[in-house]
Amino acid sequence: MLLSRGFKSIVTTWLAGLLALLPLTLTLALVTWIVSLLNRFAGPSTTVGQLFAALGYPFVESPGLAYLLGTLILIVAIYPLGLAVQLGLKGPLSKLLKLTVERIPLLGKLYGLTDRFVGLLDQKENADIAAMSPVWCFFGGDGVAVLALLPNPEPVVINGRRYLAVLVPTAPIPVGGGLLYMPVEWIKPAQMGMDTFTSIYVSMGITPPPYPPADSRPTERVD
Repeated sequence: MLLSRGFKSIVTTWLAGLLALLPLTLTLALVTWIVSLLNRFAGPSTTVGQLFAALGYPFVESPGLAYLLGTLILIVAIYPLGLAVQLGLKGPLSKLLKLTVERIPLLGKLYGLTDRFVGLLDQKENADIAAMSPVWCFFGGDGVAVLALLPNPEPVVINGRRYLAVLVPTAPIPVGGGLLYMPVEWIKPAQMGMDTFTSIYVSMGITPPPYPPADSRPTERVD
């Protein structure tokens, strides 16, 4: 009996230490995932990474040092661009990009799509994105709840039934996702702003939505 109690006490103490380390562990895991994602798309062995290295080759010969130096040069070069945006030149710069990049077939369409999604993080300057409203999508009418964006409150008729287009972002980087057409009666307004919506996705659900825990969904429809 004493041995059992002693073992239980050891396990309880160990679990307490584990719980104390859990937030730090999750934070490090998230940072590792982000670093891995960046390395996959912009690491030294990728096409983007080779472009970074090309900026550093005039100064150093080592591929690794050239990549690091090229990345540093790019980071420093972005700073004047940020100053230009803060000085009110974002509009002219955006128009310049639209006159050049958006005229290129395929690339222009991809740029336009990503530009609209990046606008989720800049509501003040993008009225069309700011006009989107967060909604809850209940699959089957009362099944799985998905937090999404409603870009247009006007329904479309498909096979005699009214549907609404909703954008379901991905976490933790809500600049991609899927476009779904869901029955009007499956969609309910979410009582939150865009800041709260973004924080929920960026935190991967750690930030809870401001929604009643009981089944008290709004009865009005998003028509």
